[in-house]
Amino acid sequence: MTWLLVIAGAAVGAPLRYLTDRFVQARHDTAFPWGTLTANVVGSLLLGVLAGAASVGDQRLHLLIGTGLCGALTTYSTFSYETLQLASVGARLYALANLVLTLTCGLGAFYAGHVVAQAVWA
Repeated sequence: MTWLLVIAGAAVGAPLRYLTDRFVQARHDTAFPWGTLTANVVGSLLLGVLAGAASVGDQRLHLLIGTGLCGALTTYSTFSYETLQLASVGARLYALANLVLTLTCGLGAFYAGHVVAQAVWA
């Protein structure tokens, strides 16, 4: 029955990812995928908090939020697609910026969330 927790988390994460992308992208008049970047960074931060608080959480919470919600909220496939699309239309600087920003901001957000959670719950 643990798979139901993953489904429940994904049922929230997938629409949240779509709505985040549309909300953010509607405010930027550029080809740069700010919406996907935002969803990936927020998901990385949330997963970092969850991982940092692992000692106080239970496995069900990790399945619901970590695997389900964060798994559906973040999107490596869309990040890859958008980066390659930017490169293929000649927006190579945007493609490179998307690659660098997604990796550095995503890892940084995970690390920050992890450190803060450990400080709060340790």
